[in-house]
Amino acid sequence: MCLSVFVVKMKCLLNDYGQAMTTKPLPTQKLRRICNPARLKFKSTDDLAVLDNIIGQPRALRAIDFGIGVRGPGFNIFVLGPGGTGRMTTVEHFLAKHAAIEPTPSDWVYVHNFKDPLQPRAMQLSAGRARQFKQDMQRLLTRLQSDLPPAFEAEAYQRAASQITRELDEARTTAFEQLDAKARLRGFTPARSDQGFFMAPIGPSGQAATPEELAAMPPEQRAKLEEARLDVEDQLKATLRSIRVHEQRASGQLLNLDRRTALWAIAPLLDDLINQYRTDCPEAAEYLEEVRIDLVDHVADFKDGDDNPATGHSANAANAPDSMTRYQVNLLIDQSDTRGAPVVVETNPTFMNLFGRIERDIRLGENVLDFTMLRPGALQRANGGYLVLQAQAVLKDINVWEALKRTLNNRQIVIEDPGSQLQMFSTRTLESEPIPLNVKVILLGTPGLYYDLYDSDEDFQRLFKVKADFASIMERVPATERAYAHFVRARCDEHGLPPFDAGAVAQIVEYGSRLAEDQKKLSTRFGDVADLVIEAAHWARSNHPTQVMAGDVRQALQERRYRSNLIEQETQEVIIDGMIRVQVAGEVVGQINGLSVIEYGDYVFGQPSRISARTYVGRSGLIAIEREAHLSGRIYNKGVLILDGYLGGQYAVEQPLTLAASISFEQSYSEIEGDSASSTELYVLLSSLANLPIKQGIAVTGSVDQHGQVQPVGGVQYKIEGFFDVCQARGLTGNQGVMIPASNVRNLMLREDVVEACAQGKFHIWAVDTIDAGLKLLTGVKAGRRGKGGKFTRDSVHARVEARLKSIADDLDGGRKEREDEMGEEKDEKNENNSEETRNRRRQRK
Repeated sequence: MCLSVFVVKMKCLLNDYGQAMTTKPLPTQKLRRICNPARLKFKSTDDLAVLDNIIGQPRALRAIDFGIGVRGPGFNIFVLGPGGTGRMTTVEHFLAKHAAIEPTPSDWVYVHNFKDPLQPRAMQLSAGRARQFKQDMQRLLTRLQSDLPPAFEAEAYQRAASQITRELDEARTTAFEQLDAKARLRGFTPARSDQGFFMAPIGPSGQAATPEELAAMPPEQRAKLEEARLDVEDQLKATLRSIRVHEQRASGQLLNLDRRTALWAIAPLLDDLINQYRTDCPEAAEYLEEVRIDLVDHVADFKDGDDNPATGHSANAANAPDSMTRYQVNLLIDQSDTRGAPVVVETNPTFMNLFGRIERDIRLGENVLDFTMLRPGALQRANGGYLVLQAQAVLKDINVWEALKRTLNNRQIVIEDPGSQLQMFSTRTLESEPIPLNVKVILLGTPGLYYDLYDSDEDFQRLFKVKADFASIMERVPATERAYAHFVRARCDEHGLPPFDAGAVAQIVEYGSRLAEDQKKLSTRFGDVADLVIEAAHWARSNHPTQVMAGDVRQALQERRYRSNLIEQETQEVIIDGMIRVQVAGEVVGQINGLSVIEYGDYVFGQPSRISARTYVGRSGLIAIEREAHLSGRIYNKGVLILDGYLGGQYAVEQPLTLAASISFEQSYSEIEGDSASSTELYVLLSSLANLPIKQGIAVTGSVDQHGQVQPVGGVQYKIEGFFDVCQARGLTGNQGVMIPASNVRNLMLREDVVEACAQGKFHIWAVDTIDAGLKLLTGVKAGRRGKGGKFTRDSVHARVEARLKSIADDLDGGRKEREDEMGEEKDEKNENNSEETRNRRRQRK
């Protein structure tokens, strides 16, 4: 035997041996990674310290730390990650620690704008001073209401006011006496009615004539009076003008007297108050000077002695504050009890909850507005600190999202009515002075939402420059297993639960790997882990209330599954009853059991489905019935096209691929998606072409590439368990199992009952990395390889498939040749007939 032939045969033997080795079932230690309680190095969680560390999120913590520390426009934070990974807990914990060492921001108040009452004035005071300022203003008003009225009742004021009044009365009396003397010479005297003063003719009695006396006068006398009437009325008008001048002068004198009296009375009160705020709150001192001027201008309100601010008199319109309200202080933000920077978590970010609101009051049927009706929102409360929001809640109202971006861009907060930017017609409302904004906004959302906003919203990219990405899994190493134990300890302390022994914590750790679907990882969805801790403690109370043990955790998982698996149970019953045909024993050509994953809410389970293939003579190619019926998704369709690529590369080496075949998911009436069954479809197609039966006790999952490499898929542990439950219900034979991609072995964290059945040899899990290895297991026939001559191994699966494809091509080519021969014979016969007719015509002509 020559060396080259020997080498070829040895390679074939080694390849066959390698295929045989890959078809051995996986050992049980590869089906579930066990956590050894002894490695945890404690007997009970009571032996552990209560730690409040953040577990498994180094990248996110570093990003949050950077986002909090960096100063600059737009460095707000978007925390993204799946729910239950502790995003909110982590953010609150981190902010509480950092905010405590930061300076406390200023207080903010709104006060009356004396120039425009509908534009309230915002005023900033140092932390804790706003409450004192409000109290000081209230005390000032109380003192003014008690001290001012007596000032106007003092003897000096009364004497000066009486002098002014007396002088006015004397001037008025003198003017009318002079007017009366002049008018009597013309037969008139001044008189007064409800309409005012007028000049009346003098009667016989020397007083204003009555209508009867006027009628009895001779015509000549009445004519004379009429001639004089215009002149005396002009004299009356001149006199009244003179009196009005005296009255105005007196009014001015009285007003000046009131102002001097008020200034004298309020000076001691206001001067002391202004001096208190002049140094650290100069804006408040400036406002108090404006109050002094306005008090003097409205001193009449205090002369009335009305000490009820709600009913004080005012010369303003209904939408202006009353006489006492105008001097009150609207304490918007009070940081008196705040230590460090504020941290506000707004769980319901409506427009008013986020940006503040303007309250309304109805007085005498009219809408009354004043600065005391302004109320703060979360942004005002968080100013100078941190505001935490759920992104999805913010985006529920596009007006809220647009207003938030506008506020962050402008770096100022305005309290306004919701939708005011969209109103077609303006309405009378308050236009409060904007407050400068210095806040760090932290949005929490899913990765999908983050990337959607980043791609579609330019403002988002500019305003949220820091991304804190929370991972859903972390490495499973002794340190993280120990961290799980400390997490359980903290939950026991938080909820008053009995301690967990090491075995129970080990079960929790294994559950963490099952959630992660990876033997080398642990889930960071600590919300789900915490729920299991609470549920296990509940079941432990009825078993052994002093401690939670491993059996309690198992019971909690079993009870949880029982509460949620009604749909799974009903689906399995339909399969077991034969309504949906799934064979788990025997061998069938062109039929195989595929596996799929079904999710209903928080429950996931696997389900077997029968896949069949038929091949026949024709050139229609590979037809996927689901694709033709529009019951498939794009990824599934891609998987079908990959099958075409595999078939062409494997069998169309020397001749074109000639094939007519159909593949179908039998008794499937809903849309299917994904390529996890592409290897399964390839196996059943090759079975039909090679006319080799497939073992029905073996279900298959895995995708495939064009070179026949089996690729990993998702949900493999749920698929295995779904097929196991069906086999167990029909009776385990010891020949049943599931074939999975070799790269999915690390994803196995199977239920303990499945692992136990595999340990007893009643069920098996095989891992393959190529289609060739899977064919040997499913059919019992070697897949075969091409030798130097280009031929596959004799009687191998590939050799049979190639022979079948060649047969189809030959049948098609043979049929074509027969048709061509028949057409040739018909043509010859026709030509012969034509020649005979030509000879006959020639004979006739002769």
